[in-house]
Amino acid sequence: MIRLFSLFLTLSCFSILTAMSAPGDRHIAIETRRTALVIRVDKDQNPTIVHLGQRLTRPDEYARIPGNSKRGEDYTGLYNSVYTPAGSRNLLEPAIQVTHADGNPSLDLRYVRHESKSAGDGVVLTTVYLKDPQYPFDVTLYYKTYQDDDVIEQWSTIRHTEKKNVTLHKYASANLYIPAQNYYLTHFHGDWAREMNPSEVPLTEGLKVLDTKLGTRADLFQPPSFLVALNQPAQEDQGEVLAGTLAWSGNYQIAFEVDPLHNLRLMAGINPYASAYTLAPGKEFTTPAFLFTYSATGKGTASRSLHRWARKFRIPQGQGNRLTLLNNWEATYFDFNEEKLTALFKDGRKLGVDLFLLDDGWFGNKYPRNDDRAGLGDWQENVKKLPHGLGYLVNQAESTGIKFGIWLEPEMVSPKSELYEKHPDWVLKLPNRQEYYFRNQLVLDLSNPKVQDFVYGIVDDMMTKNPTLGYIKWDCNAVIYNAFSATNPNPSHLYVEYVQGLYTVLDRLRVKYPKLPMMLCSGGGGRVDYGALRYFTEFWPSDNTDGLERIFIQWNYSNFFPAIATCNHVTDWGKQPIKFRTDVAMMGKLGYDIVVSKLDEKELQFSQEALKTYERVKEVIWQGDLYRLASPYSGDVASLMYVSEARDRAIWFTYLTSSRYRAGSQAPIRLKGLDPAKNYTIRELNVYPGTKSFINDTSTTFSGNYLMTVGFNPNADANRTSVVLEVTEAK
Repeated sequence: MIRLFSLFLTLSCFSILTAMSAPGDRHIAIETRRTALVIRVDKDQNPTIVHLGQRLTRPDEYARIPGNSKRGEDYTGLYNSVYTPAGSRNLLEPAIQVTHADGNPSLDLRYVRHESKSAGDGVVLTTVYLKDPQYPFDVTLYYKTYQDDDVIEQWSTIRHTEKKNVTLHKYASANLYIPAQNYYLTHFHGDWAREMNPSEVPLTEGLKVLDTKLGTRADLFQPPSFLVALNQPAQEDQGEVLAGTLAWSGNYQIAFEVDPLHNLRLMAGINPYASAYTLAPGKEFTTPAFLFTYSATGKGTASRSLHRWARKFRIPQGQGNRLTLLNNWEATYFDFNEEKLTALFKDGRKLGVDLFLLDDGWFGNKYPRNDDRAGLGDWQENVKKLPHGLGYLVNQAESTGIKFGIWLEPEMVSPKSELYEKHPDWVLKLPNRQEYYFRNQLVLDLSNPKVQDFVYGIVDDMMTKNPTLGYIKWDCNAVIYNAFSATNPNPSHLYVEYVQGLYTVLDRLRVKYPKLPMMLCSGGGGRVDYGALRYFTEFWPSDNTDGLERIFIQWNYSNFFPAIATCNHVTDWGKQPIKFRTDVAMMGKLGYDIVVSKLDEKELQFSQEALKTYERVKEVIWQGDLYRLASPYSGDVASLMYVSEARDRAIWFTYLTSSRYRAGSQAPIRLKGLDPAKNYTIRELNVYPGTKSFINDTSTTFSGNYLMTVGFNPNADANRTSVVLEVTEAK
């Protein structure tokens, strides 16, 4: 018994001694206004993460953080590695795995130095240099912190000067370490027309992996965006939450590993599946960026941080204007001609939109695009449908008073096309195998520079001939079947270099056409990520435009992406009244895909007035802070609001999402984000012709304190299925 007690005292003293950092340890504090990621470097130059969470007010106290907040010692000292190497003594999931030129499959990464410098107004870039002590192999970790927005962007570069090529088997963008009592992962899943369905699961010991192997439409089944709640399930306004997303439009892998000491390890980056990368001496491989924000006050704070960051730093013209548009797809599908289209221009002008968008079906002559089985790749105007060409349509639209936009799918090819006949080596397909088609098409090999030039030339030629063309909808409907390149000398580079080739094309286009509005579409929401959104002003969340379905889809996208980038169209897909469908679409970037001539007098009047209202309030929706008030997953209504930065205006949306007896907003809904000391008036918008709003019949003023403490009932029910309110400071 005495021996056991003596051993207990010895271990206790050891724990006390190792609770603090050693005297020679170095600390690298990567900080935003409210968050800190702290790296500790010990005497042996091992870099480990000792803190990810709230920023401390006294930086010197980072040295007091327990030697590893691990609830115990691991066998390797690498559980909390800043970038875990495979081989040697590591026992867990690695961030990087390589085979050296001499065949050695191990890697050891030691700290060399670090530096921090300004990377713009309110942006700091911290660079941490690591090196293998036995091989000329270097990894550099980059942490770009957006101070006011509490967002950290992390990526890595890998380089070596060994005598021959090195093979990279895995090359993560980020490797994080987070101790907590419990972990709750919210990830999203779906398929065509049912995107972004949330699933919250507890993480237990072992690995949980989110990934895709689709090549192009990487988000189709599993988007690369997630939430991890610490200690308790994710709440809107309380609790610790990490929101993360990978800025990559191809195959990705995000691994969550609860280690043997019950701490969470997170590795995010390109999927190593079929992607071993041969790195030549002196060359550098750069991983895509992993973006994350930490919130100590729930999901809502994390969302607002990402939205502000995206508007300011990532999405083109994120603080600028957007065009409302009328799309022809549901009015004509593939069956149109110049006469039909010019009549639709007039409908668009009558409705009050800014732009007309011509969708699929305008191209191909030898193999005309009259359905989705032919013509992709042959980007010449169909002479039967458009005998006077696109220039004529651009001019006709502009003479009507609206701009003209066009649909493209430049990454794809139909087997029944002139392009396929002339350049079969430009197509991704396997030798000695049957071709498999996704939506009757194949994917062009964007790892081939000649194909990159061709795709760039499609857009550049169109813009050169029609310099006032106002908009491009860039679609991507196929995944990569038949994954083989006839021209790439490194077949296992295909998945990576396809995306790099796509970005090369988009980089060139953005340099030449920096202000061109472009929609990112992928058969719906198959490609929604901040890698692609560096080039696109907006994205298409889903082909499912049913008003009720869209509430849920848009609700979930709002965790990561701002309203100004979210294209929402009023269509005839849903059975809800046009007011409901319009109110839902107004939660983002509003557009239409309806037959204007089939609207009755009241529907047309309502739509015209709604567009005028939208013009007046859109800046609050696009640039305001989003507050989710009532979840459609936990009650009869969905309710959210956008609040201006000055907190003097807010636009509040409420929708009935249940059809059960007496369903509705039975009690006041508490507002958020207002100034408690200010007084506000409430006015109902989008009131349907022939109806009256009881809210507008009163002139009651409420304090912000009252509205956020007691609330206000918008009275959404079976008779008022959607309610839009404007909350304005009383002067």
